[in-house]
Amino acid sequence: MILAYLVRRAGYGFVTVLGVLFFLFVLFFLVTKPEDIARKAVGEKAPPEAIAQWIANHGYDKPRFWNPEHPADTLVVEHFRRALTFEFGRSDADDVPITRRLREGVGPSLALTGPLFLLEIPITIALALLVALFRGTYIDRMGVVACVLAMSVSILLYIIGGQYVLGKVLKWFPISGFDPRPSVIVRFLALPILVGLMAAVGEGVRFYRTVFVEESDRDHVRTARAKGCTDREVMTRHVLRNALIPILTQVVVAIPFLFTGSLLLESFFGIPGLGSMTVEAIHGNDFATLRTMVYIGALLFVAGQIVTDVSYVLVDPRVRLE
Repeated sequence: MILAYLVRRAGYGFVTVLGVLFFLFVLFFLVTKPEDIARKAVGEKAPPEAIAQWIANHGYDKPRFWNPEHPADTLVVEHFRRALTFEFGRSDADDVPITRRLREGVGPSLALTGPLFLLEIPITIALALLVALFRGTYIDRMGVVACVLAMSVSILLYIIGGQYVLGKVLKWFPISGFDPRPSVIVRFLALPILVGLMAAVGEGVRFYRTVFVEESDRDHVRTARAKGCTDREVMTRHVLRNALIPILTQVVVAIPFLFTGSLLLESFFGIPGLGSMTVEAIHGNDFATLRTMVYIGALLFVAGQIVTDVSYVLVDPRVRLE
């Protein structure tokens, strides 16, 4: 039963990925023509010969949909073939192999997003449980107000404020930069992780608090209270355990995207991960890298959805994969 469900979901996911690839082809090869990509790469004033040579070198000189001599030798077939075989080619900006950049960038990205994720989940859940425990009191009201205020502040303000106060004024951490050596990597990652936590805690606590308050009104929770369970036992054994489904929806889906990094944090703190690589591709009109990152994001999203469904069965025996 589970195997049949996974095969069916994988089939749906494959169709979704094909749709994303077709959308990328329309966007980057029909709306944006190869000549436009070439001019962005070699310069607007480049001679026609240089533009034509660049197009030929990157394989953009093939017919888009139909080649009467070689039907499979078209841009659309090459686009799907390269994506499905993970042959991403070279960057439009500097001809560096995209696969090499992915290997080089995934480490710094995980070095940032991994600890940030592992710290964010327990902190937000613990604070949300605390606020929900004192529901209706001034602690609850102050917590909700603080969460709304934290959510209302742009992450850019957290980044700029953290760099100025903790980096420039107090000089506790470097403002930006990255060094993978174990002896100093924590010093470079501490500030972006702290800023990321400050930006994420408000939204996380607000969401989990709503889930816990809703679960607190269930009949089984009132029964547990009537049996004499303490507030701590009720919140941890009954409320938290039965609220794992919406928690998993947030947590498990986010795990695959740890590999793609954080666009803003990596860019502002000079971390050479996949997030900053994506931002550089946007600024540099590197369409090949952008196509690759969007495609990888689609694959990770599909994988996250499947893993989430499986995790439901593991934490709640009432759920059946059908």
